[in-house]
Amino acid sequence: MNLSYFIASRYFRSKKKRNFITILSRISMIGVAVGTMALVIVLSVFNGLEDLVRGLYASFDAELKIEASEGKSFAVNEDFLNQIKAVKGLDVLTEVIEDNALFKYDDYQHLARIKGVSDNYLDQGRFEKGYLWGNLDLGNEDQPKAIIGRGVGFYLSIDLDNDYELLQVFYPKAPRNAGTLDPRQLYSRQVIKPTAFFSIEKEFDDNYIIAPLSFVQSLLNYGDKRTSLEVKVVEGTNISSVKKQLKTLLGEEFTVKDTDEQHAGLLRTIKIEKLFVFITLTFILAVASFNIFFSLSMMAIEKKKDTAVLFAMGATEKLIRQIYIKQGAIIAFSGAAIGLFFGYFICWIQDTYGLVTLGISSSVIDSYPVKMIWTDFLWTSIAVISITFVASYRPAVIASKVKPKDL
Repeated sequence: MNLSYFIASRYFRSKKKRNFITILSRISMIGVAVGTMALVIVLSVFNGLEDLVRGLYASFDAELKIEASEGKSFAVNEDFLNQIKAVKGLDVLTEVIEDNALFKYDDYQHLARIKGVSDNYLDQGRFEKGYLWGNLDLGNEDQPKAIIGRGVGFYLSIDLDNDYELLQVFYPKAPRNAGTLDPRQLYSRQVIKPTAFFSIEKEFDDNYIIAPLSFVQSLLNYGDKRTSLEVKVVEGTNISSVKKQLKTLLGEEFTVKDTDEQHAGLLRTIKIEKLFVFITLTFILAVASFNIFFSLSMMAIEKKKDTAVLFAMGATEKLIRQIYIKQGAIIAFSGAAIGLFFGYFICWIQDTYGLVTLGISSSVIDSYPVKMIWTDFLWTSIAVISITFVASYRPAVIASKVKPKDL
């Protein structure tokens, strides 16, 4: 067995007397354990929230979204669409026209976004996550139907069972005669029947109404123009591969975004928050590790005679430094191992049984999401090792300077 480790472990496990230094070492170990456990749990919660956001947005957004690089719309024709559909791995191509409009139901009004989609929109597996009330049906050209965000439905007090009240949609247009006094020349107006509510995420719930493409095309007078094309890839196909093919086909005039890129700002914010939480908790862990510094410093003072004896027996300064550094490592690693275990155990309990709830009855999920990633455990361990070395080095140097003649 390594001599420095053997002596350090004997110091740590010594039961000869329970003095203040021993108690401080145990407190140091508990502090490291609590800090490590907190790091693992909080980072796992951030991972869970990131996955939750991805899942919620993915249930509303397309796997790939094609938009014009400049301007908000672009013209399409059959040849253009057929070229895109011919891309290997592409399963469903949905045409989309999206813009702001004013909605009126009974005496209530609300400004929101209307999203006109082609008939195959629901074939993309939309609304698989979240809540849905009513019939998931967009109707036909003769009787168009709308799927409405729950927030929009609340603002407009929409009653799905009322077959006599229809949703009115208004969209501004440039008047043919600039001097007209007829207000009806200033806007387009259409009516549509609400058929269902969806609830996915507040941003979508409060701002979106889904309607048939032909209805929105007529309302906005878009003709053959589209604001975007949404793509679903064949199950099991690599999305990045399809994305690369589409970029090559469409060139620089179009952008092709996956679900992460469509909400890059939000996901970047979550990652930055996670980073700052990691840094903050690491500093707290460093503060907790100051106990290691104090306990080793006091031990170096208490063990002066032992150190002098070791020097007299031929020990080198390097050996003495290793004893105290390994003593600090034993304290820290014992605490870290306990913290990693309990952090993993608590995250597993939360993931399996959902003991800690969000406290929101209308939430898509009932409890805090967690997801454990091995890199979090790795970086936590690296942080503990670094802090331990810094906290142990100075006391080890002090202890190595003790000489038999000084006693």
